[in-house]
Amino acid sequence: MRDAIVVVDDAVVASPNLVAGANEVGYHLRNVNYGRDYTANVVADIAAAQEGDACPVCGSALRAERGIEVGNIFKLGTRYTEAMGARFLDQDGELKPVVMGSYDIGIGRLLACVAEMHHDDYGLIWPITVAPYAVHLLTLGPTDSKASAVAERLYAELKAAGIDVLFDDRDRSPGVKFNDADLIGLPLRVTVAARGLQQHSVEVKRRDRKERELIPLADIIPALQARIAELEAEIAATVVEVPFREA
Repeated sequence: MRDAIVVVDDAVVASPNLVAGANEVGYHLRNVNYGRDYTANVVADIAAAQEGDACPVCGSALRAERGIEVGNIFKLGTRYTEAMGARFLDQDGELKPVVMGSYDIGIGRLLACVAEMHHDDYGLIWPITVAPYAVHLLTLGPTDSKASAVAERLYAELKAAGIDVLFDDRDRSPGVKFNDADLIGLPLRVTVAARGLQQHSVEVKRRDRKERELIPLADIIPALQARIAELEAEIAATVVEVPFREA
């Protein structure tokens, strides 16, 4: 091949006795060295790191993990500051344009990340730390029923206790309300229904679990506070501290 631009990664230049293709199908050359056996027009850092590659700093094997970009930082330079006349005096007393940087965390991007990582076949499963509400309160039965009246009182008590709550008091079937609750995906669902009130209790269910439990109305506020604290502790236990190391 003639008139070709040869580009090699900078790791190739520093690596002796490599194996290279011999320009013939099924044949390779061993102990090939850059500089002695060939040269390149361009030497640059072009190879993408892969799992198992040695870390250039410590030499340990790299581990590949799936990640999501939720923010970015990049240098804007002086394009906008020059246009706006934003300048500063340097140590020599000279006026110079301010160098701008962009530091961005996208709210919409964060919501998309939550939806991608925390969901099942029925809808979202909001982590308690970012959920718009901690509790989804449902009432089953007619709007003029005892369950509806109890749910109204409970809604006021939850708000007074500082618990963020979404109240579904629509005159819709239980199936519709349960499906919508799963779709929205708030961490805790509280259902007030005639059957539970016969035992002076309401039903509580975590969105990320199948189990349901009846909790006495008299104990529901502290019980929900305890479950919110439990959910927060579970999130805190997953936090991994990443030490900052200057280059």
